[in-house]
Amino acid sequence: MGVREALLAAQERGLDLVEVSPNADPPVCRVMDYGKYKYQANKRAVEAKKKAARVDIKEVKLRPKTEEHDLQFKIKNAKRFLEDGDKVKMTIMFRGREVTHPEFGTALLDKVIKELEGIGSVEAHPMMAGRTMTMVFAPVKSKEK
Repeated sequence: MGVREALLAAQERGLDLVEVSPNADPPVCRVMDYGKYKYQANKRAVEAKKKAARVDIKEVKLRPKTEEHDLQFKIKNAKRFLEDGDKVKMTIMFRGREVTHPEFGTALLDKVIKELEGIGSVEAHPMMAGRTMTMVFAPVKSKEK
């Protein structure tokens, strides 16, 4: 069907002529209500976005001289966050001359890795950025879920 005939047919029905496949030979067009099509496509996109899993990143802050009890408390919070399905960002903040001994922070994070072994996996290994050392844990996908 020619372009003029297709346009006339679309106008008679009160619809739009929409080019579906411009690269085809000859180009393929369709008679449809374009406003309704756009509305339905938007509704589908919104619905898909609602169903998408959203993962938050929870941050747990430590210092190189954090005592054992405080560390266990922070690890307990990190475990809870991971079990809820959130990622955990462990941040060690260095102050003053502490920054000259990043091995203390690394040792602390190694201890955290051992504690969170079955619950979370290391997504981003320890990395120094200025006066902070960060590391990211992701929840482990269990077979039951």
